[in-house]
Amino acid sequence: MSRLLITGGAGFIGANFVHYWIKKYPADRVVVLDALTYAGNPANLEPVGKHPEYRFVHGNIKDYDLAVNLLQEEEIDTIVHFAAESHVDRSIHGPDAFVDTNIIGTHTLLKVAKTVWLDTPKTETRFHHVSTDEVYGSLGPDDPAFSETTVYAPNSPYAASKASSDYMVRSYYKTYGLPMTISNCSNNYGPYQFPEKLIPLFILNCLAGKALPIYGDGLNIRDWLHVEDHCQGIDLVIKKGRVGETYNIGGNCEKTNMEVIEAICGLMDELSPNKDIGPYSSLITYVKDRLGHDRRYAIDANKITAELGYAPAESFETGLRKTVEWYLSNQGWCQNIMDGKYREWIEKNYEE
Repeated sequence: MSRLLITGGAGFIGANFVHYWIKKYPADRVVVLDALTYAGNPANLEPVGKHPEYRFVHGNIKDYDLAVNLLQEEEIDTIVHFAAESHVDRSIHGPDAFVDTNIIGTHTLLKVAKTVWLDTPKTETRFHHVSTDEVYGSLGPDDPAFSETTVYAPNSPYAASKASSDYMVRSYYKTYGLPMTISNCSNNYGPYQFPEKLIPLFILNCLAGKALPIYGDGLNIRDWLHVEDHCQGIDLVIKKGRVGETYNIGGNCEKTNMEVIEAICGLMDELSPNKDIGPYSSLITYVKDRLGHDRRYAIDANKITAELGYAPAESFETGLRKTVEWYLSNQGWCQNIMDGKYREWIEKNYEE
């Protein structure tokens, strides 16, 4: 039986991981630590709220004393570190928060793990750090996909902050012997994703009859990974991955932004037609390209496949259909975010 501290567990990927873990390992202790900043939503965790081995703690990963107390009190043996500022556009306009959370916050957690696990040795511990393919920079159309040996070349403040945190985690393994693993994933999609991201944003814009803005020529390429496949990959790394190693987790699914948007429009035409709009593709609008917009990301997942037996269960077609269906069935969740009611609830129930 494991005892996990999951940071950022009220966010998109973190919440999906909490659901995944509790369903698969119901006897494990799961403690979520989340500061409930703008993308953290307690409603994401409501389905597991009454599970006897689940606990939610409102707090910041930069709070050293709080984290030490949690590791000691709960006898935590595994940290799964999701907590991060994660939106590229926001990092362009306000990079300070990304340095503060992604670098300083990660370093605080590492100090905590060293203090509790190494200074007073505890067997079978693991610090797993969840990172991104954006640390590798941008690929040309014919370049090989990113592998674990690709040199880091981050191009946005977000990517640079994640690259820095990756290096910091690695340094604690090399310098102090802290048992750690890192995973770098491709673009996630699925339930509970904050509506600023491409797929939920375009689903909701279709429903509202709003423009579907495409940066530049719409031919930027991303590798798409359903969030449940990502969770499965992290599980494999935690349970079977070699300490000190990095594993890339991908979806084997390169798509241009235009291909993704057209697929969304097609599913919306099928599942939620609007005769006043006609085909939702009529809402597509081209806008000025984003600053520092990387042209292509692609993940080479051969290492995790060969070593740990990883394979994504969802194709883009099956995963996107499930995602569109989820958002159409959970419009109340979406509306609470869009009108800010989820923030009012947080402020009422989690006063600083």
